[in-house]
Amino acid sequence: MQETRSEPPATPPRPPADDRVADAARGNLSDRYLPAALRPYARLARWDRPIGWWLLLLPCWWAATLAADSLGRAYPDPWHAVLFLVGAIAMRGAGCTFNDIVDRDLDAKVARTRSRPIPSGRVTARQAAAFLALQAIVGLAVLLQFNGLTIALGVGSLAVVALYPFLKRVTDLPQLGLGLAFSWGALVGWTAATGSLGLAPVLLYLGGVAWTVGYDTIYALQDKEDDALIGVRSSALLFGARTKAAVAACYAIAVVLWAGALASAGVAWPAWVGLAAGAAQLGWQVARIDLADGALALRLFKSNRGFGLVLLAGLLGSAVVSA
Repeated sequence: MQETRSEPPATPPRPPADDRVADAARGNLSDRYLPAALRPYARLARWDRPIGWWLLLLPCWWAATLAADSLGRAYPDPWHAVLFLVGAIAMRGAGCTFNDIVDRDLDAKVARTRSRPIPSGRVTARQAAAFLALQAIVGLAVLLQFNGLTIALGVGSLAVVALYPFLKRVTDLPQLGLGLAFSWGALVGWTAATGSLGLAPVLLYLGGVAWTVGYDTIYALQDKEDDALIGVRSSALLFGARTKAAVAACYAIAVVLWAGALASAGVAWPAWVGLAAGAAQLGWQVARIDLADGALALRLFKSNRGFGLVLLAGLLGSAVVSA
């Protein structure tokens, strides 16, 4: 009689030996210096990919500097600048953690995201939720340092942040939701300095929304094939062969709106030089777009930090000249 063998008991899948996230820069500070037990949480918060918190922070610093210029000050409040930095890192991390909890099943189906901590099995959804709460507490502690209007605006932004992860399921333009959330600092940065709103910060905010739709459309080029297969929607799929023209239109709208903000605030010539130099950088991005090159798309996306710093330098120069 042939001997029968029982099947071995099932064992839970093990995370891959290389625990780095696919699109994180090799040798980043989180991977180099954090203890191994903390690295999955750093990856949830995207500390290994700082471009995200830079893009959240820059509108805060732009608005704070523009407000300082309008008030006749040579520079924004340094303490506010530090608070915006801490808040941007905390809230970008909280937003990414929430996004990963919501999208954990989708992330497992996409090549670029299946190595993230939750789908790879390094962090459970419950552990991620606890980490989300911790980051939100840090963000709240930062927000409470400001005036009442700024606190109200900060709380109001949470509705947009909470809605964003679901937009890719119901709209072809989820990047618009990201723009509404990521540019919110243009309103917060202004009210923190002035205690009120006005035309300049609103135009700065709307320009930031258009800018975000543009750069995140470039970012979305990396996932077009996977998104189409699993039914996730994005502006890169919506625009298709017209993506380059669409990004150019978004950037052009952003520059026009920002020019309106500068004119409304009455800035000096360095701000206009900064905007012109930044517009040239945005044009360079559009010229370089290759719809089939995901690696190039990521590099172009990351170059928006350079754009933001150029514009910030112009705003700072204007404040110094005008003080």
